Amino acid sequence: MVSDRQVRKLRRLMSEGCTVREGAARANMDEKTARKYVASTVLPSEGREPRRWRTREDPFREIWDEAKGLLEGNPGLEARSLFEHLQRHHPGKFSDGQLRTFQRQVKAWRAVEGEPKEVFFAQVHEPGKLSASDFTWMNEVGIMIGGQPFDHLLYHFVLPYSNWETGSVCFSESFESLAMGLQNALFHLGGATGEHLTDRLTTAVRRTTDPEQFTEAYRGLLRHFGMKPRATQADSPNENGDVEQRHHRLKRAVEQAVLLRGSREFTNRGEYERFLKELFGQLNAGRKARLAEEQAVLRPLPSRRLEACTMIPGLRVSGGSTISVKNNVYSVDSRLVGERVTVRLYADRLDLWYGQRHLESIPRLRGEGKHRIQYRHIIEWLLRKPGAFENYRYREDLFPSVRFRRLYDALAVQHASRKAAKEYLKVLHLAATDGQSLVEEALGCLEELGGPISFLEVQGIVQNWRAHPETPLETSISAVPLSEYDALMGEAAG
Repeated sequence: MVSDRQVRKLRRLMSEGCTVREGAARANMDEKTARKYVASTVLPSEGREPRRWRTREDPFREIWDEAKGLLEGNPGLEARSLFEHLQRHHPGKFSDGQLRTFQRQVKAWRAVEGEPKEVFFAQVHEPGKLSASDFTWMNEVGIMIGGQPFDHLLYHFVLPYSNWETGSVCFSESFESLAMGLQNALFHLGGATGEHLTDRLTTAVRRTTDPEQFTEAYRGLLRHFGMKPRATQADSPNENGDVEQRHHRLKRAVEQAVLLRGSREFTNRGEYERFLKELFGQLNAGRKARLAEEQAVLRPLPSRRLEACTMIPGLRVSGGSTISVKNNVYSVDSRLVGERVTVRLYADRLDLWYGQRHLESIPRLRGEGKHRIQYRHIIEWLLRKPGAFENYRYREDLFPSVRFRRLYDALAVQHASRKAAKEYLKVLHLAATDGQSLVEEALGCLEELGGPISFLEVQGIVQNWRAHPETPLETSISAVPLSEYDALMGEAAG
């Protein structure tokens, strides 16, 4: 059968001065057929009548009305599920090999008679007018840090006109993460756009029942940079489609980059963030021309950043020496029991203030309903009330490492529970006063020696080491007589 391509080639050759015989040979067709198409203006595909008959009987003709009724009543029903339903209700009538035929028939029906599909309308973007951002989980890429899975999100910032992008590692969709990520992006970009678009992040957009759409904190953040907030409609993330599409492509780029790197393992978070920075640089390399158009019309940045934190004043410290922040419990120094403190909540930490004095920074917990109890805050009172240890609600937080957990389990075997708790708390107090790492070294030494462990033994090793810091901590293990080894080998040979 002659194709349109062959006929076009024939006509081109004829226009260049070839004879019909030469043109037919070079176009790979019969000379008689060539003369027919030279004399005609119609291409082969245009002269064929579309086939209006089936080459074989429709195997679903008898049950198609039933199938169509189910499709009309359930637009989301998949062809495979419907086919399996028909197999169950008409035993032996349809084989598994007919599934593809049925799927094609359902697809054709949906294209002509099914529900109208959602239409996406391409938008015209102006340089420097709009930026967009969203959070995306990166766990599926499988990044490892220090041998452990690194569960994290990325705050992802995109300019729809040029597709320039950047991002910041974070651990929750909090306002603090949003404020940090947005400011990092704008100062990296060197200017601010006229408007900023997000989907309906709870950190930026209020519930639909509230009269004011955006939260006060989010409006204040954008006002600082002279930007107007915009948000997608409820349940319409596709309206932020530029970022959604970039999420997919970024994760694919990260996946390819770690494959070329040969490892998903990073030494620390800083190394991983440098890897991401380099990757964003590679992705943005081909966007410089359009980015320059945007940078020419960006708004100038203010002279300083806003502090990316939430102030929580007047938190009263409970009788358990704890405070509750965002539905998580944190311990503070027992001296503060009954006092009111101020917390500055950042994306990754809490800064604790009393009056005008910064007391300490505490790593922020991810999620809700969790707790972080620091034994140094409460160990003095636990020593006075050792009976409280056994059933303390947050007792597991008082084992700062596996060695401390093993120590307590060993003491529980040697002594009654109250005595074991008292011995363990003395060791924990020693860790608070003389250094946790030093106490852990001493515990490791005693574990190697074997036998029962007591507070006095741990204290003796720590004090000796403190008195003679230049002397390395050594363990003494008596030598095994070679005669015993020879006797053992003789028994094995016999």
